Amino acid sequence: MTSYAATTALEAVVDFALTHETQWPRSMYYPDGAYVGNVEWNETGPWTEIVGPVAERGGPAGVVLHRGQRVAEWGDPERPDMTFSIAKSYLSVLAGLAVKDGLIPDLDAPVARTVEGPYFSGSHNAGITWRHMLQMNSEWRGEIFGKDDQVDHYRQIGVGADNSRKGQLRELGPPGSYYEYNDVRVNALAYALLCRFGRPLPEVLRARIMDPIGASDSWRWEGYSTSWIDLGEQRVQSVTGGGHWGGGMFISANDHARFGLFISSNGAWDGKQILPEDWMKRSLEPTPTLDKYGFLCWLNKGRDANPALPSTAFSALGAGGNCLWINPDDEIIAVMRWLDPAHTQQFLESLVSAIRH
Repeated sequence: MTSYAATTALEAVVDFALTHETQWPRSMYYPDGAYVGNVEWNETGPWTEIVGPVAERGGPAGVVLHRGQRVAEWGDPERPDMTFSIAKSYLSVLAGLAVKDGLIPDLDAPVARTVEGPYFSGSHNAGITWRHMLQMNSEWRGEIFGKDDQVDHYRQIGVGADNSRKGQLRELGPPGSYYEYNDVRVNALAYALLCRFGRPLPEVLRARIMDPIGASDSWRWEGYSTSWIDLGEQRVQSVTGGGHWGGGMFISANDHARFGLFISSNGAWDGKQILPEDWMKRSLEPTPTLDKYGFLCWLNKGRDANPALPSTAFSALGAGGNCLWINPDDEIIAVMRWLDPAHTQQFLESLVSAIRH
């Protein structure tokens, strides 16, 4: 039973979330017409065009589950909103499904072995493996759907990021040698997974995961106006790993929480093992090029770890203050929408303190 003191402490945590809203405009555009993403990442040049749908966001919202039970919520947790790079962690889970289905027999095999076409051909890209793509150290080079990977060269993310050099061409190393947070490369991964499944990724996600775990039907996953391809006899859209140029996942806090329960349960639901039994373990191993990153997710490990939080905690993060945080030690799943990223760690520390009280 939750004590009165714990309930009061959780009320204070909720109040903190409500009073520390992201500074992003709710329209997603600043008064001068600039898209939030272009401003956030200091993006200029030939690849800045917004080619996916953009929707006005709601206010701060969130859900906290403890031992599977809802212990706090705020705002409108049923409202589908853009979620930016949290979509990357959904891609990682789809890669796990592809492994289980035998569509990716070996993560260390070159993508080019099973994905035909120009994107993974040539002396450089032909050596890129699925693991490289999941670890964000592929050094993939090229253009896909009108966006060149150069746009995210020298990109930094997070509080205090310096993107003064972003978009300047950088000399690439061999695949697996260098971590770079690059949305064009993630879009190339989404394309590769689409080719392996042979059907749109939102259909796969809905049928294999979201419907079985009891998610709503209000979420959707969008690509770009430029990302339609011919797949067999079908014209299908390849989706994106975020809302960098519009598009991405539009989803509610409640559905994120269901997904969080699923991955915190090792990819099993109602006694059925949906993901490979070792997928989450593999996903949460620190990459050799960044000690706080796994398979398209963030870890509380390495030199930047927060010692006030469990080292086993991990998260899916999206720009603008979107976070799905999973803390196995304390059996907490927290979804925060539109919380100012500068205050995320303080929020999480207060949340853990409230739950443990």
